[in-house]
Amino acid sequence: MAQLNYKHLYYFWMVAKTGSIARASEQLHITPQTISGQLSLFEDLQGEALFEKAGRNLELTEAGRLVLAYAEEIFLLGQELEQVLRHHPTERTVQLRVGVSDAVAKAVAYKLLEPALSLPQTLRINCREGKLDDLLAELARHKLDIVITDTPMPPSANVRGFNHPRGECGDSYFATRGLREQYPQPFPACLDGAPILLPGEDSALRSRLMHWFETQGVRPRIAGEFDDSALMSAFGEAGVGFFAKPSAIADMVMRQYDLELVGATNDITEQFYAISVQRKITHPAVLAISQAKPLTSFEPNSSTPTLTPEKAPRIRKNIKK
Repeated sequence: MAQLNYKHLYYFWMVAKTGSIARASEQLHITPQTISGQLSLFEDLQGEALFEKAGRNLELTEAGRLVLAYAEEIFLLGQELEQVLRHHPTERTVQLRVGVSDAVAKAVAYKLLEPALSLPQTLRINCREGKLDDLLAELARHKLDIVITDTPMPPSANVRGFNHPRGECGDSYFATRGLREQYPQPFPACLDGAPILLPGEDSALRSRLMHWFETQGVRPRIAGEFDDSALMSAFGEAGVGFFAKPSAIADMVMRQYDLELVGATNDITEQFYAISVQRKITHPAVLAISQAKPLTSFEPNSSTPTLTPEKAPRIRKNIKK
């Protein structure tokens, strides 16, 4: 097999990134004919077509997507090497590219990523937020090292990787002092008829919350639905409605938003996962995250009204008319 020509690979990488030979030639200041010729040579050496025409643009074939995954890493490492040589640091910087599902609370994401901050190497974190399907697609193309989410990777996902369970905890409910005074009943009876803020319909938590309300005999009034957990917290801080957050970050929520803890329940649990591709499992930061102590619920103090399965029948009886 012929030795890999990195100039050919670089031209391929630029065309794949820009979507056309014309745009790649503008960025490289090379004629389109030169790039086209180099690409043809590269495809001949690989024995497979790497692009196919899609209108005026080029789309990657399956073989092209595989080559692109490796090219991304090769040239990203090259860019990092340039920075290392330019600034002469004493050690190599470890880059961690993270995708965070928009359904995951930002404080939870931080807690799950925190173990990577203890690495002896200098760490550079690049975080992006989005829908799980989009993040898994980025993970499959090796544009991300790890994805933080509240659901395991679905079997239908075309990603070879691992689900790393990173913890499980109950839910706590919060409200402003003014809103709590309007609905002073004990938890969870205080939620009956009260405005509530819910995660969007795509959230794994949404259906479990609705079922739990039904089992407790309460019918909150839905005041808002949010795909973004931070946006829901902002509306909660403004007093628009009661809302739930993982109990593991209850203290942080109260400090950050100056809210009251209305109650907590272990009937509903939220799970958290770190998803990584198989080939990335040796990444030091990914290893630190996947092997850290799992996230668990905080221990509620004596003043926290906590609903446990043992207490649930008595509470349901009290709130039913």
